[in-house]
Parts: sequence; C-alpha cells; structure tokens
Amino acid sequence: MRIGIFTDTYPPYINGVSTSIVSLERALKQKGHQVFIVTVNAENLSYKYENEDHIIRIPGIPIGIYDYRLTGIYPLRAINKIKKWNLDVIHSHTEFGIGTFARIIAKQFNIPLVHTYHTMYEDYVHYITKGYFSKSSKKLAEYFTKFYCDKTAKELIVPSKKTYNLFKEKYKVNKNVHIVPTGIDVERFYYEKQSLKDLELLKKELKIKKDDFIITYVGRLGKEKNIDFLIKNQAKFNKKCKLMIVGSGPDLDYFTKLVKELNIESSVIFTGSIPWNDIPSYYAISNVFVTASTTETQGLTVIEAMASGTPVICINDDSFKDTVIDGLNGNVFKNDKDYIKNVENMIKNKEKYKVMCKQARITAESHSLKYYAEKIVDVYNCALLDKPKSFVDKLKEMMKK
Repeated sequence: MRIGIFTDTYPPYINGVSTSIVSLERALKQKGHQVFIVTVNAENLSYKYENEDHIIRIPGIPIGIYDYRLTGIYPLRAINKIKKWNLDVIHSHTEFGIGTFARIIAKQFNIPLVHTYHTMYEDYVHYITKGYFSKSSKKLAEYFTKFYCDKTAKELIVPSKKTYNLFKEKYKVNKNVHIVPTGIDVERFYYEKQSLKDLELLKKELKIKKDDFIITYVGRLGKEKNIDFLIKNQAKFNKKCKLMIVGSGPDLDYFTKLVKELNIESSVIFTGSIPWNDIPSYYAISNVFVTASTTETQGLTVIEAMASGTPVICINDDSFKDTVIDGLNGNVFKNDKDYIKNVENMIKNKEKYKVMCKQARITAESHSLKYYAEKIVDVYNCALLDKPKSFVDKLKEMMKK
C-alpha cells in the first residue's frame, strides 16, 4: 500500500504527535508498505525534498504557539510530486494548514482520507485568546474539529476511550470512530539497551546521588499540563526525593520562579529540551514517572516510561485509564494527599515497587509497533472498501456496457 502521511509536526521538531508519526512510519515500513510524508519546513521559507522525494517539507510561517508553523492550504509546487506518488490512502494528523491541504488533495485525486485526532483543542484555546472569550472560542474549536473530523474524513482514528467519548457523546459524530492507541518502539526504551557508563555520566551531570529517589515528568512545559501541582507537592518530600522535569515550553520561566518561591531548588531538576534520541536515558535513571495533566488524548510518555520499566503515578483521568492499573503497574491519584501517599509507598515498599517495574514493562509490550501497524492498516482497508469511483472509472464502466 502507498500511504501519504500529512502532518504539521515531524522531526527534527519533537512533541507527542511527531513521536507518534515516526512510530507509525516505522511500523508501516516494517510491514512492507511505502510511506510518503508531507510536512512543514520549520527551518526556512523554502520547499525541501528528502529521502528521494519521499518527504516534502512545505514552507510555513510561525504563528506564535510553541514552534508551530502554518502553511498555505494549497501549495502548488507540492501537487505534481504528490500526484506522482500515486497514493492509495491519505492519513492526516492535523486539522489546519497541512491538514486542509490533505483534505483538498484527497478530494482532487479521489483518494480516501483517514484522520487521526491528537489534540483536545478546547484545552489549548487560551494560548490564542489569552483568557478572553473563553466560552465562545471553545465552541469555535468544537465547530472546526467537528467539521474536519466528521464532514471530510472517511475514517476517524482516536488514541483513547476519552477521545472516543468526546466525539460520540459530546460532539455527536455519526461515523466510524476507531480507537487505536499509538504504538511506540518499546525496545528503544528498554533499560538494558542503555549504556551504564552514559547513565552514570548523566547522573553526575544532573547532580543525582546514588540514594536519590527520582520522580520524573517528561513533556511540554505549559500550564495546562498541571506541572505546578507536581512542584508544589515536591516541597512536602525530603531532600533525597528529587523531581526531574524533562522538556521545555512557554511556561518554563513561570515554573522556575515557582520553584524559587518555594525554596526547593535543591530538589527540582530542570533539564531543558532534550534530543529525541537521548530521552530513553532520562527514563532509565528515574524511579517513577508522574503526570498530573488532564489534557492528554493518550499520554505517550506514560507508555515510554513503562517500556523502560518505570512505574507511573498519574492523575485520575480517562486518557490513562486503559494503561495505568492502580496497584499493578503504577498508581492513580485524585488529590494531593493521594499523590504524596503513592510516592512515599513506592519509596518504602521496595518489594512491591519491583513488581510494579516488571508489570509496567509487560504493559508497554501491548503498545508495540507491530500491533499498532496492524490496527492502522485495518482502518485503511475500511476506507478503501467504499472508495468513491472517479469520473474515469465511471466512464470505463459505461463503455463496457
């Protein structure tokens, strides 16, 4: 099958969506499919062709939200190359810019369009409105999401039951919604795959001592991720328990200031932005992974942590419900008291902690690339089953009669 993946984010830009697309691309290639990428050129305002023209980077302009760039919806220079790809299916991963282009190309060349919904936009409108018109802007986000996902895509993919409920119960979408949790290259995160020498050097660089208990968060540093919850509760642990915050984002200054105000600089580590290839090392030196975010559609970092054999302590949110099983591979908390209790139990109960480490890795195996690709291809086949006939096909049928 010849598959076109259209996305606003792709390496070297790294976030959850970019990671999921790299995983999908790799998984599909492993199963013998040909994959073509249409994405944004995040470096400059020029067209760029890579990997024997299997990747097209379209120039885009910064829009002031993280490092995102927005492209034109009909970049003429890319069309002829895409036409030559002779795609069987288009899989879009964004609702705007490149996503709109995917919708136009799918219609123009009579190619079935599959769409994966990654972002709960209602939780992010404050970056544009700055707190004004919150209610109306959320309704607008709902309208555009429904328009793109319900009216234009042949098949819709979501990564969790939480997102499925959003479309079926709140948005009342009347079409197939496939729940396909994003897969990852689990072996990449195995502890035994990491260099022990490099891990020791990393600990030394971060001033982590042998008997320190490391609580880790990995992700974008935005207020919607509820990182201030983790920081405020960090003040209640002893100095041997350290919070490592891996990543960067628009609210880094806010969080560093909060740490200073609480006078806990010695027990909080800010690593800054880390290259994608180095991320497994940070999970490997962690004792537990934590998240208090309620804005995830799935939470890939939770699965990555588990693949490294690191148990998870997460907030009680539907996005983690299918992954984190309380008391087996991690713990779920509802409030500050629960969170502190869970962390302290992992520190004190070493035998139970070891069992959780093993179970975390077992859980991650079910999210391997092999199973992920199989489920995605099933959705592609659903889209191809009822592919609308082109004018040429209809003409051929008429001539046969």
